[in-house]
Amino acid sequence: MKYEILHKGAFPLVECHLNQGEKIQAESDAMVAMDTNLDVQGKMHGGVLGGLARKFLTNESFFLQELVAKRGAGKALFAPRMPGDIIDVDLDGSYGLVVQKGGFLAATEGIMVETKVENLVRGFFSGVGVFVIRMKGTGTAFISSWGAIHIINLGDNEEVIIDNGHLVAWPDYMNYTIEKASSSWFSSLTSGEILVCRFKGPGPVLIQTRNFNSFTSWIVSLFATKQS
Repeated sequence: MKYEILHKGAFPLVECHLNQGEKIQAESDAMVAMDTNLDVQGKMHGGVLGGLARKFLTNESFFLQELVAKRGAGKALFAPRMPGDIIDVDLDGSYGLVVQKGGFLAATEGIMVETKVENLVRGFFSGVGVFVIRMKGTGTAFISSWGAIHIINLGDNEEVIIDNGHLVAWPDYMNYTIEKASSSWFSSLTSGEILVCRFKGPGPVLIQTRNFNSFTSWIVSLFATKQS
């Protein structure tokens, strides 16, 4: 399947060209437009429990969309719910991709999308959440973000500290730890960076240039100021 990411920046689209018989899955309501040769239907990966886990634990939809080119070749356009970047990640089956809540956009046939339980303490304090999306299999995954996506490539034993609100995705073979942003809790609290994630290479970490929680807090503060 050929594809192209159009209008790169804040408001991109993914244009996918399907040959007859090919399928692609996407987050519910991600489809913007499609040719008449394509059919769309709701699908559940992992059955009812898998759908419930996506809906209530990872902020994804209960159903996924599945588009099938039944009557011939055709193209489809997909877009995320929030303004931000889209990146394509090729998976060869040797590892999975861990994705933040709300980061899954679409994936080609051969990619399984499931809910993953993070280490409870790690997930709770990381800001990523106790439950995340794990994508595994062979094919191409399309990941969306809040703001632009930047890739930090770590070499052997190289480390980086990342604000948890800026995490997007990382390979499941990478390990990370949660720690205070500063040497003391007082400094961490007063700096605004309470807890951070320390990743150790080798491997790539995808981050986003904007923090959605910070943005929503700013919006709430505007309304509070108006009301007062």
